[in-house]
Amino acid sequence: MGRIKRRNFDLNEAVEFLNKLWVENPLLPLVIPVLLIFWAIEKWFFSLSNWVSLALAVWVTIQYGSYQRRNLVEDLNKKWMQMTLQTSPVTPLEHCEWLNKLLLDLWPNYISPKLSSRFSSIVERRLKHQKPMLIEKIELQGFSLGSRPPILGLHGIRWTTSGNQRIMRLGFDWDTTEINIMLSAKMAKPFTGTARIVINSIHVKGDLLLMPILDGKAILYSFLSTPEVRIGIAFGSGGSQSLPATELPGVSSWLVKLATDTLNKRMVEPRRQCLALPASDLQKKAVGGVLYIKGLSASKLCRSSWKGSPSRRQKSSVIDSHEEDELENKELQTFVEIELEELTRRTNVRTGSNPKWDSTFNLILHDNAGILKFHLYECTPGSVKYDYLTSCEIKMRYAPDDSTIFWATGADSTVIAKRTELCGKEMEMTVPFEGVNLGELTVKLVLKEWQFADGSHSSTNLNLSSQHSLDGISNFLSKTGRKICITVVEGKDLIVKDKTGKSGPYVKLHYGKASQRSKTVSNTSNPGWNQKFEFDEIGGGEYLKIKCYQEETFGDENIGSARVNLEGLIEGSLRDVCIPLEKVNSGELRLQIEAVRVEDDEGPKGSHASSGNGWIELVLIEARDLVAADLRGTSDPYVRVHYGNLKRRTKVTYKTLNPKWHQTLEFPDDGSPLELHVKDHNALLPTSNIGDCVVEYQMLPPNQMADKWIPLQGVKRGEIHIQITRRIPELERKPSSESELSPAKLHHQISDQMKQMMIKLQSLVDNYDLEGVSKSLSELESLHVTQQEYTIQLEMEQALLINKINELGQEIFNSSPSLSRRVTIP
Repeated sequence: MGRIKRRNFDLNEAVEFLNKLWVENPLLPLVIPVLLIFWAIEKWFFSLSNWVSLALAVWVTIQYGSYQRRNLVEDLNKKWMQMTLQTSPVTPLEHCEWLNKLLLDLWPNYISPKLSSRFSSIVERRLKHQKPMLIEKIELQGFSLGSRPPILGLHGIRWTTSGNQRIMRLGFDWDTTEINIMLSAKMAKPFTGTARIVINSIHVKGDLLLMPILDGKAILYSFLSTPEVRIGIAFGSGGSQSLPATELPGVSSWLVKLATDTLNKRMVEPRRQCLALPASDLQKKAVGGVLYIKGLSASKLCRSSWKGSPSRRQKSSVIDSHEEDELENKELQTFVEIELEELTRRTNVRTGSNPKWDSTFNLILHDNAGILKFHLYECTPGSVKYDYLTSCEIKMRYAPDDSTIFWATGADSTVIAKRTELCGKEMEMTVPFEGVNLGELTVKLVLKEWQFADGSHSSTNLNLSSQHSLDGISNFLSKTGRKICITVVEGKDLIVKDKTGKSGPYVKLHYGKASQRSKTVSNTSNPGWNQKFEFDEIGGGEYLKIKCYQEETFGDENIGSARVNLEGLIEGSLRDVCIPLEKVNSGELRLQIEAVRVEDDEGPKGSHASSGNGWIELVLIEARDLVAADLRGTSDPYVRVHYGNLKRRTKVTYKTLNPKWHQTLEFPDDGSPLELHVKDHNALLPTSNIGDCVVEYQMLPPNQMADKWIPLQGVKRGEIHIQITRRIPELERKPSSESELSPAKLHHQISDQMKQMMIKLQSLVDNYDLEGVSKSLSELESLHVTQQEYTIQLEMEQALLINKINELGQEIFNSSPSLSRRVTIP
């Protein structure tokens, strides 16, 4: 039976094979009649056996040759395709449905949240600088790009070649109604109230260019031309607004213009953005940096190349040909203006077609990226104006692997890109000026350091991480309950605008809603203030804004401003920085910045909380250099003191600008703000204010007097001299026996000292102070030995205490008969 089944199974397979062969080769049945004809000829006419082998050999040879030709053609086609992709300027269109499917899966949970966070910060900055006349103030309340991604390469993608640079061109079409951007607008006069603006749809369409650079470590991206932008807006009521939910005129067109201008300034050719693709990610958020320019030089400058520029056309219209020929024969006198955000610096004037400027500039970045612009000007002899010639720019960005990427646009829209792995390394770039054959600029750049949100720096990253591991916790504390102490040390090379060649500069500091003013240092462009100011720390990345003024008789003149990023301050670590002034050509300020914690867990020292039964002792000693409030050039000053709801005043000192009071006032210590208002006394007319200030006393140690000279606010000059003490009688009457610390408290104190010593050691290492490092290490070693001794003492005390507890428990057990009987019962 088994043989029969196997025979049937083989027969069925053979039949199935023949049927399949018949379908694939329909002419196969004709082979059987042909074979019969050949058999008949062989049998009755003449023999064909000798010819069959020859025919079979010829057929096999033909089939093998055909197979070899097919393989050779396929191989040549593959090689030709690779050569076409590598050498051809344009490749055929390729479909990319797979890319859109992948983007559809990654967009909702990964790409959309990251882009929403990044774009929201860009939109916030743009809204601060640009708003319509109808709106007084506008704030971003929500930003979400939704779950619908854009469509890339709807009609395919194409690779092109420009020089040695490969460029991918693909279509970008984003039409979504799931976007949700919510704005809150406060209306300007004559309107009142607020309005809510919701962007609920957006349409962006254009051609996107992607350019891999630095061997695939980064990608540059931009639009080929200005994309088409349409925005859908809904207007709604919000809170207590008095405006109806109707459309506000001009808002829709303003938002479309804002979006278009932002795209044009950031990512429309030749302006390109960079996406870093590092091999490693250190998870660091860069919030600022320090950049040095150590040398500039230009080459191939030619006056004839700029004849077509607007300034040259305008100038040539007012001078004759003879003067133009004389101008052509003179040497070029040029300088470069350097621009980074609102910070500008300029070089000296140099002559020739290949000028070199050996100036060194210190520039500050306020973000993880920046655009460095270089504007070339010509100084024309006998003219008070400077002729703008051309410009170029270099962009930079921090990469997550702690490197820095620099890129610029080269000749014929090519890409110039460089990367520095470490800070402090000098990098040189040669960038052509915008236009055709207008020369090129060579720049030497040094990115000195990156500053991170956790308080660390790129040059001290490893040291800080080891310090964190030694301390067990990060030194970066919460921003709540801290004070920012800022010492304005000095100024250098400030702008001189008065006729005498000297200026009387002073500084105003603005942080949040608080502002303070320094004293005026007369007759110098390099003032030294050495004044300390305190502010309550504000979260959310608030900048410290500094404005420098020159004091004049008919109104003070602004001679520069600056912004300081206060993120990442570490308690106990002093940051000494030199900040270049913005919107001017020279000048910088030296600041010392420190974060101090107000709340202290170790006791009332420095505590912000009130003592309950203590008081504030304020001694008003004197004032100096007050402003004159009377026509005779003097004042009759006195001080009115406001402490919460309490008000006190001093005696009046007549006809003086340097009064002396020497009066003592006392107030209960309840943490209220302490304000001093210096007034000019008038018998008939109302009193006039000649300055005020706020006294910060909450951080003072108890029962320790602080002697301060405080500059007066709201006036050009004037200081007041006070002595203030926080009196706490319980601490004064504390017996000396309690001042001795227990081993447990000493152990805690030594741990704190070791932490402070580690911070000090870190600063010494940064300053390359080898002698100080050696001394600190010996002190740290002695502290460690002392800590071990107290740890052993604590363990011994713990063992003795446990023995005492056991002995006491045994005595209690033996002295109680009821317990003894319970134990002896079997």
